[in-house]
Amino acid sequence: MVEVREVATKKERKIFASFNADMYKDVPQAIPDLVSDEYNNFLPSKNPAYEYCRVKQFLAYKDGQCVGRIAGIINDAANTKWETKRIRFSRVDFINDYEVSKALFNAVEEWARSEGLKQIHGPIGFCDMDQEGMLIEGFDEVGMFITIYNHPYYISHLEKLGFKKDIDWVEYLIKMPEEANERMNKLSKQVMRKFNLKLIEPKTRKDLRPYISKVFRLLNIAYENLYGTVELTEKQIKKYYDQFILLVNTDYVKLIEDEDGELVGFGLAIPSMNDAVKKSNGRLFPFGWYRILRATKKPSKVLDLYLVGVLPKMQNRGLTAILLYSMTEVARENKVQYAETGPELETNNQVQALWKHYETKQHKRRRCWIKDL
Repeated sequence: MVEVREVATKKERKIFASFNADMYKDVPQAIPDLVSDEYNNFLPSKNPAYEYCRVKQFLAYKDGQCVGRIAGIINDAANTKWETKRIRFSRVDFINDYEVSKALFNAVEEWARSEGLKQIHGPIGFCDMDQEGMLIEGFDEVGMFITIYNHPYYISHLEKLGFKKDIDWVEYLIKMPEEANERMNKLSKQVMRKFNLKLIEPKTRKDLRPYISKVFRLLNIAYENLYGTVELTEKQIKKYYDQFILLVNTDYVKLIEDEDGELVGFGLAIPSMNDAVKKSNGRLFPFGWYRILRATKKPSKVLDLYLVGVLPKMQNRGLTAILLYSMTEVARENKVQYAETGPELETNNQVQALWKHYETKQHKRRRCWIKDL
């Protein structure tokens, strides 16, 4: 018999926040979330997304053991923007027991129906800065700090529960070239001259600070039409700045301004934190914080590509080539062997066209599922 409880106490919030890290601690490919961040993400006082989201968390118990979790998120801003009546499911994990997965999803679906909603989709979080997409290919590949890892059996559970594909994201492994790509170098210089652009490469976090609000404004505009996105508020921008600024290695922060000083392009990569986060099992204490901060500063064989954004008016003009070429050259100098992209929508042909300049392999695929209620 499975019992599903809505999270209500501090103890239950801790169980929910650490469930994924504990469930996958012995899976080499799984990179856990930072448990403290996950705990705070579900506190209205810590997460400004609660200004436009309604949230419930659930835990499943069987034979006295916690065997699964799920969150339901009603993103009112997204439903208004996209003219939908949907609930999102997020942070879903469960043992290989259909009774457990069915009970968890039933809890979210019942809440959705009580609110007059017509569809459930996910996994997708509060906003586009959150993790999204269930892994459906690439289970033998090591994950990324910013992505979800899940067991292959999740797929059959979702299908049995009546979910269908809504959209997929793909991820690429990119081999760093041993020599400079003269074609991209030439293209970058041509684009810079043609549009009177300036490449800005901050040396310190202090140099970066004046650009933070501009970066998030650019991302709000550049990502406006991507799947399920909502505009980040000023409070959310501050949250993500405070959360990630210490992890930033300015070697891999690239900004492009036009002749009027407007920020028109932005790129961010971070040396892989996988080993540090895995070794600490997502815990910052006692030594996790030190391992993670050290990982972003020391040489790494793998570089994680987090964000690339270009204002719509400047897209398809070669700005992404400028960003990627400049990051590639720094990566070569730092002896990086591979770069790994974050999830890219399978329909984002503009970004995927960039990888023709590199030796690449599409090695992971993840899915957003949907079901009519």
